[in-house]
Amino acid sequence: MEENNKGCGFDILDIGCSGINEVVITPNQQKMKWKHLSTLPCGLPVWFENNRRKKMEEYLCEADKLKIHAFNNTQGFWPREKEIENAMVAELCAVQTSIKVERNPKTGKLRGFNEVFSLESSSSGSSSMALNRQPCALSEPIKGKSTNFPFFPGGMDHLETKRIEEDSAELNFVTGLLDTPPGFDGHIKFDDDKSRTAPGEVQDFIVSDVQSYTDLEDLEYSDHDNSDDECDDKQTVDEKEEKEDLGLASEKTAEPEQEKEKKEKWAFMIDVSKPVVDFHKKVLNMAHKWDFEPDTFQKQAIVKLESHDSVFVAAHTSAGKTAVAEYAIGLANRHKTKTIYTSPIKALSNQKFRDFKKNLVPSHPELDIGLITGDVQIKPEAACLIMTTEILRSMLYNGSDVIRDVEWVIFDEVHYINDPERGVVWEEVIIMLPDHVSIILLSATVPNTLEFADWIGRTKRKKIYVISTPKRPVPLEHFLYTGNSNKTSSEMFVLLDQNNVFQTRGYQMAADSIKERSSKGKEMSGAKGGRSHMNLKSEKNIWLSLVTMLEKKEKLPVVAFTFSRKKCDDNADQLGNLNLITSLERSKTQVLMQKYLAKLKGGDRTLPQVVRMQELLKRGIGVHHSGILPILKEVIEILFQEGLVKLLFATETFAMGVNMPARTVVFDSIRKHDGSSFRNLLPGEYVQMAGRAGRRGKDITGTVIILCKGDVPEMAELYSMMLGKPISLHSQFRLTYSMILNLLRVEQLRVQEMMKRSFAEFNAHRDAETIKHEAEKLEAKLSKIESVDCLLCNKDLMSYHQALSELTVLREQIKVAVLSTSFAQKALLPGRIITLETHNNQKALAIVLQVESDGSGKKLVDKSLTVLSILDNGTAGDALKSIKSIKDENHLEPHVKTKLLLPEGPSTYDIFQISVMDVCDITTSKMKIEGDRIIQDHRKRMQPRFSNDPPSRSTVIVRQELLRLIEANPEGLEVMDPIKDFNIRDLDLVDVLTRKCFLEDLLGTFVCTTCPKLKQHFSLVRNEITLRENLNHLQFLLSDDSLQLIKEYNQRIEICTIQKLLLFCPVLCSNNVAAVNPTLQKL
Repeated sequence: MEENNKGCGFDILDIGCSGINEVVITPNQQKMKWKHLSTLPCGLPVWFENNRRKKMEEYLCEADKLKIHAFNNTQGFWPREKEIENAMVAELCAVQTSIKVERNPKTGKLRGFNEVFSLESSSSGSSSMALNRQPCALSEPIKGKSTNFPFFPGGMDHLETKRIEEDSAELNFVTGLLDTPPGFDGHIKFDDDKSRTAPGEVQDFIVSDVQSYTDLEDLEYSDHDNSDDECDDKQTVDEKEEKEDLGLASEKTAEPEQEKEKKEKWAFMIDVSKPVVDFHKKVLNMAHKWDFEPDTFQKQAIVKLESHDSVFVAAHTSAGKTAVAEYAIGLANRHKTKTIYTSPIKALSNQKFRDFKKNLVPSHPELDIGLITGDVQIKPEAACLIMTTEILRSMLYNGSDVIRDVEWVIFDEVHYINDPERGVVWEEVIIMLPDHVSIILLSATVPNTLEFADWIGRTKRKKIYVISTPKRPVPLEHFLYTGNSNKTSSEMFVLLDQNNVFQTRGYQMAADSIKERSSKGKEMSGAKGGRSHMNLKSEKNIWLSLVTMLEKKEKLPVVAFTFSRKKCDDNADQLGNLNLITSLERSKTQVLMQKYLAKLKGGDRTLPQVVRMQELLKRGIGVHHSGILPILKEVIEILFQEGLVKLLFATETFAMGVNMPARTVVFDSIRKHDGSSFRNLLPGEYVQMAGRAGRRGKDITGTVIILCKGDVPEMAELYSMMLGKPISLHSQFRLTYSMILNLLRVEQLRVQEMMKRSFAEFNAHRDAETIKHEAEKLEAKLSKIESVDCLLCNKDLMSYHQALSELTVLREQIKVAVLSTSFAQKALLPGRIITLETHNNQKALAIVLQVESDGSGKKLVDKSLTVLSILDNGTAGDALKSIKSIKDENHLEPHVKTKLLLPEGPSTYDIFQISVMDVCDITTSKMKIEGDRIIQDHRKRMQPRFSNDPPSRSTVIVRQELLRLIEANPEGLEVMDPIKDFNIRDLDLVDVLTRKCFLEDLLGTFVCTTCPKLKQHFSLVRNEITLRENLNHLQFLLSDDSLQLIKEYNQRIEICTIQKLLLFCPVLCSNNVAAVNPTLQKL
């Protein structure tokens, strides 16, 4: 063979990976061994063995025989000792049911016990929102974990309940079959429905059985019981109760739930002018007692707290709102539950922590007070927790187990909801609170307390009671101080007395003193005199003279509000030589400072701020603002409460609810920078800070002083600031990525529900039940409307209506555009011939007699015209009813080619006023007339004694000319062209004109226009479409699309999707990080 193949060779070539081989002859080569060639660059891939089909079948059909499942090669076995006892231990499964007590909701009478499913008891915090889910580990943080589900908010409807109701709506309980096909609105009527007993008949049968049983019982005991009328009445009452228990009350007494919901009132205003006479009978054993007798408003609040009702206390500063919070804490301590006190700022939280420990712990030794802020955590397991509102929001979103035991949540300084940045937190917390938590709101006096309480009541579906105080317990006196030295320190003028009467004489005296000193300064120093520009020395003299004067009048301590941290520090440094405390008070100050500053490390005690503040406090001067170290602020607050700080320079945050009243409050200025611009203080801001003056039980009146360093502020500004209406509570609700991702973690919660329940949407969704009821009425009306049964109209009547509706809108749009031009003002002058459309589909010719004067300030489209029009004899004196107005409802009628109104028989005319928008066409014709004379003649003949006088010559000429034009042009006069005559150059408006002309030509091509009953059929279709449009509008109001922030929500969802935070719902695990990451807001 080798000899035969001598001089040539061959190789085997694989064609691709198909398994086909070819022999390739290699001439003039001698080979001892052939090569395995391939057309693939890397050769034939390893696939199967020779019998590929068999291997393929084994691989696909007998996968368990593959080598990867050969456990003998991989699985190991280690010998172990057998413990037979383990086989005998079986852990108990979670209880699937529980016993629930059923009572009569009206009488509380025990009806019986029912066994209900309680599957939530076996669920955990990462899978359920129920309160009876399994508790989390004790090592879990007090704020909860971001993987936990929040507890279900009170007042919200469970989505599962809605789904069950929707599913049960499609189920026929008589046949046990679904009778609503997917995509259909109607139900299938089965043939054997008539043979079955209807649900109403079954119910009637049950009623008869109950009645018959009662009768038999009466017969059985009739011989042994000589009952009188009282027993009969009692038995009748029992029968009624039994029927109510069975849900068989008569239809007359039963009231629809929608009507109850509609009539339900959630917010109630309590009249505090009437004393609580039987207070100690209603509250036999008070949960907390004071050394003083509570005020009327406090007693009213205590009575409601004992009933576990939510309250909103809106009282003046220093009126005693904190007493209501203290009683709630004592009440929760008696019930062995928890109370959460929230505040907007850390300073208020720290101060309340000290106050509660001082006022509550001596009366309740077993009560623990805890503090949780961003800086410190003290006893987080305590029964009363004080925290900021942001921390409570985190606890609610993270499903903290602390929320289970909470009975009261106290919101202090609720008017802080107006803050643009942090106000949304209050709304989130109120919405997310579970149903078992009652709410206590404490706020300064605001105008719309009842509206805000109504929102909370409707959101939580709980009644809430509003309690307000009529006046301050300690009245205030407001002064203007113009002194600048010890000689002029007596220049303090009353501006607002303790009866809130504005003293213009005091204002004028202050202005005169400034002018007098300014004029003397100019005489002595030329044109540069006066006080318009204050230097540090001048300000120092003002403060020295003021503080010295207040010290002599025993008006210390003083809180000086300064709207700049640097200014606070500068003012305190300028008074370095001033000493306001005695040696005994100085020693007390040093002892307290050493006690609290001992917590600092050695190096921190020598910080410049600490050393400087110690020197100031030794002289009775303090500084309080956000730039001070937290421990120093706490020391200053304690010293101020002890009366060891006589002069405190503070910023506005010191007045935010901190219960540290002084005898006097001084305003360094009444202007502040709000982050965007300088402005005067708002009435609410001024009242909040001025309210720090006047200590209850110590001072008869409080003193408020405004420094006039330059010119005296304007009287109107001062009056508005002091006596103006405080700002109402407004919603600052906004969407945040943290909120969206926190809510999307849970399937049962929707961001749309959060938006719908916000205070911003309250007015829009307040009447949701009424709108829903109206929508149901419209649906019932639509179901009763019969369709048009006409061969001609059934073809295109709906399309005809749609085209006509569009044409009407375009005509109005063109009319507004035309009448807004200057050419229209020149065209619509007295003498212009116009047409008016009548209800008989005719055009009445009219002439403009008078146009409303330009002095009214109205645009032409809003002005009125006085016209003279030719009408039928039957419409004389009642012309306005025959003219079709733009204000008419359902003025859309079938389009008919109109002609000019030609009176049949004797013609008449009438003079009346119309709106410019009621003009149908403006013709090119006009006449020279004496419009004023015609109107005067018409008014004269409207009087009874001149009613029989003939019309004037001018009137007769105009009427005859109009009749001549009608007879000469029955099809109508030439109309002014919008483009040529009114110089319309807007391309969009030109397109509208083109579309209008097309629709006018299109209307004549519809088949329905040949129907003899077109007007009647059109009216039916129009009525149906109107009802459907109204129904769609009501459904839109009830839908999520009507929400104000729905567009922003969709945009934020898109951003989250782009950032791969939302690929599906539930959200990815990465959103657990994003939900708690504040920097996500910078996306």
